[in-house]
Amino acid sequence: MGEGTLDRITVRRLAIPLTVPYRLAFGAVERFDTLVVECAARDGRAGLGEATVLTGYTDETIEDSWRAACEIAGELAGLDAPAAQHRIALQLPQRPFTATAFGTALEMLEQSAALEIARETAVPILGVVNASGVEAMSRAIEDLLAAGYRTLKVKVGSALAKDIAHVGTVQRLLRGRARVRIDANQGFSAADGIAFVRALDPAGVELFEQPCAAADWDAHLAVARSSNVPMMLDESIYGLADIERAAELQAARYVKLKLMKLGTLGALAQALERIRALGMTPVLGNGVACDLGCWMEACVAARHIDNAGEMNGFLKARAQLLEEPLEVREAAIRLRPGFAPRLALDRLEPYTIATHHESSRRYRVRRA
Repeated sequence: MGEGTLDRITVRRLAIPLTVPYRLAFGAVERFDTLVVECAARDGRAGLGEATVLTGYTDETIEDSWRAACEIAGELAGLDAPAAQHRIALQLPQRPFTATAFGTALEMLEQSAALEIARETAVPILGVVNASGVEAMSRAIEDLLAAGYRTLKVKVGSALAKDIAHVGTVQRLLRGRARVRIDANQGFSAADGIAFVRALDPAGVELFEQPCAAADWDAHLAVARSSNVPMMLDESIYGLADIERAAELQAARYVKLKLMKLGTLGALAQALERIRALGMTPVLGNGVACDLGCWMEACVAARHIDNAGEMNGFLKARAQLLEEPLEVREAAIRLRPGFAPRLALDRLEPYTIATHHESSRRYRVRRA
């Protein structure tokens, strides 16, 4: 076996509670169900990759992803990195989040240029208004503004009249001091989406994201034609074909990507640039991801994005994956040259559900 052969692969399944529940149209998220893949070559190089699986963002479930990840680890042990990436690419159409954990771990092992930061770089991120009730919302908004956030996200899609009032309250409290992104997370029917945009005051609204079900392009287009604010697609977009479709249909001015859908950092960068080439604006970031995935997205954003990133999921988690925390200052992730992610194994022990090891020497250890 060559020195570049994958000698050891470890998959960890984690359940990391959030500091407060994260409200989405399809329910409150109380924990991150996360897979972390660690690949090590015979020559000592190593890489990490993350998949935080939220059914609704993906068709995958954490149980299916865990089983698949253990099987994939067994297939990859003993291969070199190019052969392993080929195997992983075959998994991408059915299991994009799971495949991405392996694909990005291999890219880190191979010292991908996408993760190299030449100088300290600030990657602006948005803040989330996760509170309800005027007093609590006012405190949350003032805290976010004081911390430097100038783009805020508001979730809707659960109850039309309440959502209209909620967004109006945010606008009144902000008084134009920050841009607003509104995200329905597929929660509206076409009729409710149209009613929402017709009632919406466009003042300060940067965009309206994913009003209808991911596969229902007709419903989205009906809302888009009625909207007086720019539209963004997220859950409808998994790869280049969806990006091309969005452009052809003139379905959105903005298209958001998440690393966990694309498989590799290289594919993510290509897709972001394709969005721009087609006359749309790319947005990047996963609000349901731990610090490892958010750091990778921030590294890509530093080269390819010129608006507020959405890679803020790690700020919601009660525990971080990495020994060295990501620095957030003045509403931006601060990327530093030479940052080398290492798992905080002792800290993660209470949140570890199971661990699976594979080796080119063909031993297996599985703890549940």
